[in-house]
Amino acid sequence: MGSFKGHVLPGTLFLLVGVWHIWSSMVRYVKNPKGFRVRVWNPVPGFDGRLKYTELYVVAIGAFIDMCIELLYSTHLKFFVNGVLNPSHMNDFEHSGMLLMFFIFGVVALLSEKTRFLPLPEGALCLIVATAFSAEYLLFYFHSTNHKGLEGYYHLLLVILIGLCILSTVFGALAPTSFPVDLSSGIAITLQGLWFYQTAFTLYGPMMPDGCMLKGNTISCRSMDNQVRGELLANCQFFGLVLGVIAFALGLYKAAASRYGHSELRSFHAAENGFVRD
Repeated sequence: MGSFKGHVLPGTLFLLVGVWHIWSSMVRYVKNPKGFRVRVWNPVPGFDGRLKYTELYVVAIGAFIDMCIELLYSTHLKFFVNGVLNPSHMNDFEHSGMLLMFFIFGVVALLSEKTRFLPLPEGALCLIVATAFSAEYLLFYFHSTNHKGLEGYYHLLLVILIGLCILSTVFGALAPTSFPVDLSSGIAITLQGLWFYQTAFTLYGPMMPDGCMLKGNTISCRSMDNQVRGELLANCQFFGLVLGVIAFALGLYKAAASRYGHSELRSFHAAENGFVRD
């Protein structure tokens, strides 16, 4: 079982990173379409390079803070009961393990970029973040907290989005010059962040479907019809977010092309589509 804050915090982190990834991917492409390369993280320009690694710090520090909340605050430091892991807080331990993977990615990426101790190629960083998403996927798929009914359906849709994050980052290592792959990664991360928000507002906020309610630590519906209507509502919310993010991405691309577009961008598109004549 989760909570409103427990979904909004990771949702905010994913949303910030995802939107920044979409914008940065587009800017890099329109500036130099022929030399485009996939990046698993994107530097923040300006201020004499002092903000360059902001994204990696957000990932590492955000994951660390969330991990401390799950492992230290939520468990009240009661890690063991009768010599075994406290069964009342298994979900907190699982969440901590998932967040640890993103924290490791942030630290490894910082070491790779800022020091000479761990010089890793971009493809290797793609595979590391894909491992973090895989840990998240396994957590929500084999959760010790049995997500059933309407709650289970929302988490099933979340698992689908996490799977898309895994695929896009793996393909980023396999196709390091593909703009669609890099853009897809940003879109998938953004959708995951938005779906965390949607889950928080629907299951733990004011958007609970009619006939369903939060009782203690479980979400129950009065009848199967109420549950089905709730699941259909989830489908509408899901596709609405997908369409919204795609429209948002198209708007960003237009803005990026207008502001940063290379003079050869249009001819490059024409050549890719076979419209250039010898």
